[in-house]
Amino acid sequence: MEVPEVVVGRLPQYVRVLRDLQKKGDRLVSSKELGDLLQMTPAQIRKDLSYFGRFGKQGRGYSVASLLDQLKGILALDREWRIALVGVGRLGRAILGYPGFAPEGFQIVAAFDDDQRQVGQALAGLIVQPMSEMPRIVTEKDIRIAIVAVPAAQAQNVVNQLVSCGVKSVLNYAPVSVQTPEGVRVRGIDPVLSLQSMTYYLGAELGSAQQKRAHRIGARA
Repeated sequence: MEVPEVVVGRLPQYVRVLRDLQKKGDRLVSSKELGDLLQMTPAQIRKDLSYFGRFGKQGRGYSVASLLDQLKGILALDREWRIALVGVGRLGRAILGYPGFAPEGFQIVAAFDDDQRQVGQALAGLIVQPMSEMPRIVTEKDIRIAIVAVPAAQAQNVVNQLVSCGVKSVLNYAPVSVQTPEGVRVRGIDPVLSLQSMTYYLGAELGSAQQKRAHRIGARA
């Protein structure tokens, strides 16, 4: 049975909540409690988990530790993943300095740039390598995931090079959609697009407020 991508996208949220519950010392959690924490219905929680087997017992809930371990296994979070970063400008340097990757099993082990002014610099314990070294280093370090933090105009070419080296998953910070062959996953992170989607709701609220204000003014006229 094929698992919908939207369901896979929610699993890391479950892992985060379960980890928080475990830190608090909670041993059991119900689908209702999970739903409240994730702003989802208990039925949706049960449906999502049903794609991967049977978890928990009717009327008793889920074992926090057991469910957490099983979801980590499903997401392959029970191992370390080596990552390459391409682009060490301001955004790339911020990514290198982010402390949240390593505790979750993600280790940036190589950094690349095509700017000769950046190549050879030591950043976060890594020496920035030229793009020409990418095939060798990706193979030697068994890198399966890459983070792309380059200008939009360079993104597709960079992704093409990564794919040719055997990278199967790309986290793309460039503000552009990139094309990849079947079997290569891309996730885009564009804060501007996220902001634009939120202003839809703000615009609707402002429009409603303006209509009410105009109605009140018309009623007094």
